[in-house]
Amino acid sequence: MSRIRTIIMGAAGRDFHNFNTFFRDNEKYEVVAFTATQIPNIEGRKYPAALAGVLYPNGIDIYPEAELPRLIRELKADEVVFAYSDVPHTYVMHKASQVNALGADFRIMGSAATQIKSTKPVVAVCAVRTGSGKSQTTRRVSLILRDMGYKVAAIRHPMPYGDLVKQKVQRFATYADLEKHECTIEEREEYEPHIDNGVIVYAGVDYEAILRQAEQEVDIVLWDGGNNDFSFYATDLLIVVADPLRPGHEVNYYPGETNVRMADVFVINKVDTANPDDVIAVRESLFALNPTAQVIEAASPIYVDDFDAIRGKRVLVVEDGPTLTHGGMAFGAGYVAARRYGAAEIVDPRPFAVGSIIDTYKKYPGTGKILPAMGYGEQMVRDLEQTINNADVDVVVIGTPIDLNRIMKINKPTQRVRYALEEIGKPTLTDILQKKFGK
Repeated sequence: MSRIRTIIMGAAGRDFHNFNTFFRDNEKYEVVAFTATQIPNIEGRKYPAALAGVLYPNGIDIYPEAELPRLIRELKADEVVFAYSDVPHTYVMHKASQVNALGADFRIMGSAATQIKSTKPVVAVCAVRTGSGKSQTTRRVSLILRDMGYKVAAIRHPMPYGDLVKQKVQRFATYADLEKHECTIEEREEYEPHIDNGVIVYAGVDYEAILRQAEQEVDIVLWDGGNNDFSFYATDLLIVVADPLRPGHEVNYYPGETNVRMADVFVINKVDTANPDDVIAVRESLFALNPTAQVIEAASPIYVDDFDAIRGKRVLVVEDGPTLTHGGMAFGAGYVAARRYGAAEIVDPRPFAVGSIIDTYKKYPGTGKILPAMGYGEQMVRDLEQTINNADVDVVVIGTPIDLNRIMKINKPTQRVRYALEEIGKPTLTDILQKKFGK
C-alpha cells in the first residue's frame, strides 16, 4: 500500500513537533517537504536525517511557503498539514482552499495526536494572541510554584533557527548557556527573565527528549507557550492569557480559540490600560466558549529606572519584535512608558532603518513609529544596532524583556522598561495553584 505523501506547512516550531510525534516513524506516511513562513531565513534548509529517523536517510527539504502550489503538483502531495500559529481563521481557510483546489487534502492536527504525556504534573501557560502577556504570567507561575517548595523547569515553545541537530535538546541555567547556544534576540527575550529568577529553561527541537531530560530534575513541568499555539504536552492545568486590547481576537485567531476552549483558567491581562467595555466583552466571549474556566483579572504595571530621563526628551521606542510583526500590535510596553513618563516626541525610526529592518517595515507596515527588536540572526542584530545608532534622538526606551546593551553597543542613553503580572482581586494564581498542587 502506497504511503500518504504529505507536506507540512510551518514556521520552525509546531511543524517539526507534529513530525516528531506523529510522522517520524509512521510507515503510513511519507513527508515529502516542509514549507516555512513568518520567521526570516528559516527556509532553504533540511530537517536533518539525524532528527528525521530511519525513514528519511536524506533528511527532508524545507522550502518557502510561496512555493506550496508547485510543491503539491511536482511532489504529488496527497495532503498538506497546517502547523503554525497566530493567524486569522480566514487565513487558515484561504490556505485550505488553495490546497483543496490543487487536489490535496488539508489537515489540522489536534491535541490527541500531538501532545506528549509527562510523568510529572504539567502546568501550561498559553494565550489567545502573541503579546497577550504569556511571559510575565509564566514567570509569575514559576515563582509561586517555587515558593510552594517545588522545583520547576520552564520548557519553552521552540525557536530553532540555527543548527537543528545541535538544538535537539537545550538547557539554559546561566547567561553563559545563552552564549554557548548562540541565542537570537527572540530566544534571549524568553530565556533571560527565567534565568534572572533562578528558573531553568529547556527548549530545542525534539520535545519528547526535552521532556524526559527535564523530568529528571524537576517536580513540575511548566510549559511556556509561544505565539498562541496550544501546549505540546498534556496538561494538568492550562492557563490561557487573553488580551482586552484586542477584543474579539480570542474567537477569530487560530489556534488561540483552541486554547480558549481547553482552558482551566483565564487570565484577562492589561485591565489597567484597556477600555472597560472591552474587558467586559472579552470576559463574555470567553464565558460563551468555556463557561467552566476560572477567570483572573490582571495588570502588567510598567516601570523604568529613571523616568526623568524620558521626560521632555525625543525618544526612540524599541519593542519586542514578534509582538509587533505577526502579533499585529501597534505598540507595547516601551510606547506606553514613553507616553506615561512625558516624552516630548516619539521619533519615527523608519528614516534611520537599514538592511533587514527596512525589509521588516515593508512586510509589516502597521508597525509604524515603533522599532521592532528583530534579531533572528547576527546580521539582523547588527542592522538593529545600526538603526538605533543612526536615530536622531535623546534617549532609547527599550520595551523588550532583555537588556539590548548586553548584545550591542548603543551610542546614546537607554532606559529599560520592566513589567510583571499583578493579579487584581480574587481568585489569584496563588489561590488556584495552592488548590491544585498544595502540599
